[in-house]
Amino acid sequence: MTSAETITLLVTVLGAVMFAVVVVLLLRLGDALSNRVTARVPRGAGKGARADGRAGDRRGTTPDSGTGPAPSQEPEEDRRPLPAVIVNPSKFSDVTPVRTLVTGMCVDLGWQEPLWLETTIEDPGIGQAKEALGAGAHVVMACGGDGTVRTVAEVLAGTGVPLGLIPAGTGNLLARNLDMNVDDIGAATRVALAGDDRAVDVGRVSLDDGSGPGDEQVFLVMAGMGFDAEIMATAPEALKAKVGPIAYTVAGLRNLKGRQARVRVAIDERPAVLRRVRTIVVGNCGRLLGGLVLMPDAEIDDGWLDAVSIAPQGIVGWLAVAARVITQQRKGHRRVEHWRVRAITITSEQREPAQLDGDPVGEVLAMRMRVDPGALLVRVPHRRPTSRS
Repeated sequence: MTSAETITLLVTVLGAVMFAVVVVLLLRLGDALSNRVTARVPRGAGKGARADGRAGDRRGTTPDSGTGPAPSQEPEEDRRPLPAVIVNPSKFSDVTPVRTLVTGMCVDLGWQEPLWLETTIEDPGIGQAKEALGAGAHVVMACGGDGTVRTVAEVLAGTGVPLGLIPAGTGNLLARNLDMNVDDIGAATRVALAGDDRAVDVGRVSLDDGSGPGDEQVFLVMAGMGFDAEIMATAPEALKAKVGPIAYTVAGLRNLKGRQARVRVAIDERPAVLRRVRTIVVGNCGRLLGGLVLMPDAEIDDGWLDAVSIAPQGIVGWLAVAARVITQQRKGHRRVEHWRVRAITITSEQREPAQLDGDPVGEVLAMRMRVDPGALLVRVPHRRPTSRS
């Protein structure tokens, strides 16, 4: 065997090994992304709630005593605080046990029966959140995935009414970044009713598909353009139902060798820079599923957004990117570049798929993002006092 043939063989073997590593990484991410939460509803839960699951239809009422008030009497005002629950019913095969459990906990903890509002395809939470505020809710709980949470937060931001999290989605990344329990609906409800209020930052984004900037929306976790949005948009629902996490792996492999985009990145008052990227992500917090940290410096309440651009070239490039993400490298690199920003505008030469907190939002030419510091109150577990030795 000649030297040239030996070198060719070694390069081929090395390339195969690198490709295998990338596939394993995608499998790991896909498995985490499709790890759907199953509501754990204990037997006998829902003490104090209506067994037929219709609790909340009559706001501000007390259990029937058997005799109603005299016709001339005014109904007694219920001075207990009012909770509201905005639930995405598509996350459950049967939402009734969840409603019974949540209602029972509200009553047991001294709250009224909750105002129960379900999202629809036409209205994924905006109208319901406005209705909850109009009814005077003291806390609004979002029961669903990160998309439901984001939509409800868009209305609550700046109002001073806290958002409670009842995780029931695929990723539940906001809850994970706040170190909350994502596997127990009862525990999450207790935190939403009796936890501490924490002011967190909100990312505000305007999307431009070529017809001009749209109205601002919010994101709480991450917004991105490119490869990450392609995975979210191209993993077929039917395939996910049949093979689970492999659907995300298939989507990732299909898009792994996709083209890079030429983008213009304008950060705060700095001069704009040009980059060729496969994806660019702006985060309010940096922790992904599967134990990965994409943005090590990101904090949800530091008044900053963190941005990262990824520009791999071929399988070797993806392997280098994976190594930098796993090892949480922060220093600049031609394949992975980090920025901390107050505001950022990303403009592409051609339309690119975009996502907000994991929800595909179509193809855009530009994303204009800014941080809104401390705009949203979120109910979190009580912080344990640190002991001093």
